[in-house]
This record gives sequence, structure tokens and C-alpha cells, in this order.
Amino acid sequence: MKGAGGTQGGTGQFFIGLAMMCAGFYLLFNAIQVSSSFGLGYGLYRMNAFGQGLSITTGMVMLPFILGIVMVFFDGKTKLGWLLTLGALVALIVGVISSIQFHFKAMSAFDLIVILVLAFGGLGLFLRSLKAAPTEQNDPK
Repeated sequence: MKGAGGTQGGTGQFFIGLAMMCAGFYLLFNAIQVSSSFGLGYGLYRMNAFGQGLSITTGMVMLPFILGIVMVFFDGKTKLGWLLTLGALVALIVGVISSIQFHFKAMSAFDLIVILVLAFGGLGLFLRSLKAAPTEQNDPK
């Protein structure tokens, strides 16, 4: 009978590593707070042009998107309409992603060490179970 991953590795190591990894990454992701300041008046991109700060807001990006949608629905073969629609959509996605902020919740150093040992120790144990276990024939001693 084969072990974890179709190799001669340890099935027990596989399940212990998987449990440690799941618990550790659950606790790690549970300790992270995600917030966003995305909105229609939020400045997506800031530029300094001619000594003045220029900010492109999300509302400004919506105008080419709407215009592109109108052009695509009027004539589906228009390249300018598709360019406006896809370009504005990419700009919106990049703006949303760039406005996301990650913060750790307050925790003690012990809590963080336990979480990291569970997550990455479990990952190491999980990956070790997928390789073939050394046998006495090819074990150099």
C-alpha cells in the first residue's frame, strides 16, 4: 500500500501536517484585518503635473467605462468601445486592489510564534510526507 502522495512517505505525517497547517493558516488569516478606502470620490492615481497635484478619482474612471459600454452595445465590433471598457475595468480593479490595507490585530509575541509554528511547521511536515521515506537499503549510515 502506498503512502501520502503515492510515495512511501508517512500517512500520519501527512494528516498531522495538514491539521497543523490548516489551524495555523486559519489563525493567521483570522488575525489580519482588511480595510479599503475605495469610493467614488477616492483618488485612484495621483500625479504632479506642472507643479499641481492631479488626482484621478474612481468617478472619473467610470465615465470611460460607461461610454465604452454604450459603444459596445451600439456596435459590438467597435475597437474603441472595447478598449475604453476593458481599460476602465482594469483601472478600476487596480484601484480597488491598491486601496486595500492589511493590519494585524493586537496579539502577544507568544500568540504570533504559535501561529507561525503551526502554519509553517505544518507546511514542512506536510511536504515532507509527500516524499519517499528512506529505507534501510538506500539509507547511508
